[in-house]
Amino acid sequence: MSLDVSPALLEQAERGEVDEAAFVDCVRTSLPYAWEMISSLVAQLKVDGGSFADNQTPPPDEQARGQLLRALASDAIRGALQRHFGVRLAFQNCHRVAVFPLDASVDETLARFTSVRSQLLNQSPEFRDC
Repeated sequence: MSLDVSPALLEQAERGEVDEAAFVDCVRTSLPYAWEMISSLVAQLKVDGGSFADNQTPPPDEQARGQLLRALASDAIRGALQRHFGVRLAFQNCHRVAVFPLDASVDETLARFTSVRSQLLNQSPEFRDC
């Protein structure tokens, strides 16, 4: 299981309505490496400004890598994180997470970052098995 879901949160889901803040807190506590990565990038973007902030350092271990994959591969988790932090998230390879502001002025930069060309240019032998 990718998230440590409390009995109370599971009961909410079974009843049909889930408090998104409770879900986001579940993500925060279940995927601490991914949460910290995204939180720090959001803070960097706010401090530095610019069109995006990204991480290019591979995770320290497979557990951390798995957290990033779970957080960014799940539409529900990714969407909740984007709404919580007020950003758009992008992901390349197994570790390159980027946060973009919601401002439409960065749409072209986001499109370049998520393009097939950028994905190909971001390849290297050490990422082959990530």
